[in-house]
Amino acid sequence: MHSELTSRSALHDVLPTVLGYIGIGIAFGIVSRAAGISVLITLLISTFVYAGSAQFVLITMLVNHSPLLSIVFSIFLVNARMMLMSTTLSPYFKQEPTWKNILLGTFLTDESFALGMNKLNYTNRTLSFTWLNTVNLAAYLTWLTGTGMGALLGSLITEPNKFGFQFAITAMFIGLLYLQIISDKTIQIKLQVEVILFVLLLTYFGMAFIPGNLLILVVTLLGCMLGVTLKHAHN
Repeated sequence: MHSELTSRSALHDVLPTVLGYIGIGIAFGIVSRAAGISVLITLLISTFVYAGSAQFVLITMLVNHSPLLSIVFSIFLVNARMMLMSTTLSPYFKQEPTWKNILLGTFLTDESFALGMNKLNYTNRTLSFTWLNTVNLAAYLTWLTGTGMGALLGSLITEPNKFGFQFAITAMFIGLLYLQIISDKTIQIKLQVEVILFVLLLTYFGMAFIPGNLLILVVTLLGCMLGVTLKHAHN
């Protein structure tokens, strides 16, 4: 990464992420087809839901004939963290009109959020609409492409789990977390490791008491609170 906030630099910055999106999109397409979902419906899910891991949850619930209200509520819980991410990025776009902020929030993902937070380390804590919008749209179009490829391949692969596709999202987040740790010079590595360990332990023990979808939101909130507290304590 470097300090430029242009469309060209955005395409350069997002390249490693979109390569991961291809793999995950293919995985979703294959899993969806294996569950008996048509190619068209699979593409429509990625087009209008566009929720990464939540789409895998959606497919599972559809296969199990879960009530519509349960599906909607589950997807909401899985994606509730996006409100926190949008709130975190919003101060950097105060000068932009409302419609641009809505556009950025609509297409924001975990990966584009992580890239944005990482980019701040190179731009004197500034972001531009052009840069983030290009990152978002590149990720979106790549996700649709990957989904389409996976949906077409789905009829040839009847047991997608044996290929380890379900680990693709986890692998991408491990890479993004590593890049964030080594690039953010404003926060001590020790402090970052402390927060990571806290989140891991809270997630591990929390799974015994809290439903998985709700646990994501709870751990996110508590992890953020601890991070802010430790950062102020060390300053």
